[in-house]
Amino acid sequence: MPPEEVEAPAADTVLFRASPWRTFGVLFTVLLVAYVAVSPVVALLLGAPMDPWWSTLAQAAVIAFLAAGGYALTARSAQRTWIRASSGGLELAAEGSDPVLLAWPDIDHVTWRRDGLRTLLDVTPVDLDRVHPVAGADEGWPVLHDEPDGSPAFTADLTQVWPGPRALRKELARHLPN
Repeated sequence: MPPEEVEAPAADTVLFRASPWRTFGVLFTVLLVAYVAVSPVVALLLGAPMDPWWSTLAQAAVIAFLAAGGYALTARSAQRTWIRASSGGLELAAEGSDPVLLAWPDIDHVTWRRDGLRTLLDVTPVDLDRVHPVAGADEGWPVLHDEPDGSPAFTADLTQVWPGPRALRKELARHLPN
């Protein structure tokens, strides 16, 4: 369910959502730079003649466009993760789930972790009975997993979220006492 279909809990909301266009731009740039940097080294190691710089740049642009475009069109890139922070609490929604609202006092703690190239946010509620479904009951809650101490936590993939995880971290620090 997109955030536009859910009424915000307060007027001071800050929305963080997955952005396939941002992902395309970042991936395109990284691939372009990597190809341009590695191509001359490979040519030197193989004893191949050096291509003109514009030829290498054109090849890099085509390959980066195709690879980044292919990724941007995949289901992984089209995830519908969004997080909304406000004075009313923290709303979480992930692909295939209904959004939930956790009031700030209902959040025990949040944990940031890396899983390969992905940045994940784990939000541990004080009690699952204090988690409020925001709208609908068709899909269920976002992904839950057990923390090492056995308490359940919601997991949100922040890899493609814009504004980025740093901005979300600042917003959470503003509302959470920890």
